[in-house]
Amino acid sequence: MGTETLIYQSPWEAVPFHFWSVVFLVFGCVVGSFLNVCIHRMPLGISIVSPPSHCPHCKYAIPFYLNIPLFTWLALRGRCKNCWAPISFRYFLVELLTGLAFLGAWLRFGHPDHPLPSLPLATVFAVFLAGLIVATFIDFEHFIIPDEITIGGAVLGFGVSLFLPELHATTSAGVAMFRSALGIVFGAGVVYVILRLGKLLFGRQHLKITPGAKIYFTETALFLPNQEIPWEEIFYRKSDRIVLTARRVELVDRGYASATIRLSPAVLEIDDESLNPAEVGYLEAECDEIILPREAMGLGDVKFMGAIGAFLGWQGAFFSLMVSSLIGAAVGLSLIALGRREWSSRMPYGPYIALAAVVWVFAGRKILVALFAQ
Repeated sequence: MGTETLIYQSPWEAVPFHFWSVVFLVFGCVVGSFLNVCIHRMPLGISIVSPPSHCPHCKYAIPFYLNIPLFTWLALRGRCKNCWAPISFRYFLVELLTGLAFLGAWLRFGHPDHPLPSLPLATVFAVFLAGLIVATFIDFEHFIIPDEITIGGAVLGFGVSLFLPELHATTSAGVAMFRSALGIVFGAGVVYVILRLGKLLFGRQHLKITPGAKIYFTETALFLPNQEIPWEEIFYRKSDRIVLTARRVELVDRGYASATIRLSPAVLEIDDESLNPAEVGYLEAECDEIILPREAMGLGDVKFMGAIGAFLGWQGAFFSLMVSSLIGAAVGLSLIALGRREWSSRMPYGPYIALAAVVWVFAGRKILVALFAQ
């Protein structure tokens, strides 16, 4: 009687590869619904857990059967079931993008012959892409990237390297953690140096004012003779300042002659007098030139690049930095060619970094091989 060797195989190992493709797509759309909550609430400092999902207009608590990703938005034609107020297309777009990102991560990192062992790596990259989506939409709308995404992402990427060394193309946890740490230091460090040099060389914008024309500071914006600039487009950091020397300054209750004005988010200085900007609702000045702060990047981009380096290593961080600059230049030149030069100065840099990181995840190494192969 012959002997037979029985090899135990988990039933999950027999599941077809594209079963997991469907799982990643569907689960990604569900995650996208949660990302919409993060995009709306995180910049406002609101809990992403409580209260449950509700209409931003009438506060109607959305039941589970009206919170089905993609289908609910389409079925209700982008409107609230209760008050019929319009719901932004962004909600549908984020759900769709996240679903496609999760599917793409599985198709890129899932192994057709051994799908089960490749699930963890594909899942980690899916989560990474979800973070890029949240950062991109928040940065577009608020010109910030929350620390929960940047610092939290760096911590998560470093921690995952311990348990999943394959993230950095190695089987050694120590090597993976070193590569992750190097990616954080390199990514954040290089961008910080660029930020400081850019601030030193190009951090101030000198605008000439037509002689005799007046400029106005209100609660919402700076009014120049030919344009209106909202404060959120001027002040990116607490240290940013507007500087001008005025021949005449008028407030609601007083006036000054030949005064130097320095305005930051925290203080309004008129010569040696310091005032609270929140208590000065209106200021009128007459000058020949005004100096505005100018930023190509912010500290949020520095931390964002550190988070990307934690997941992608220093090579991925370097690639993302270089390609993001090319994307930014292409977008800027395109807007200038379309007669929208002012739009280029209002575009945040974070989305360019995120897009470049996506390129690295799916094709970065192949691009490098194609460029530098002998």
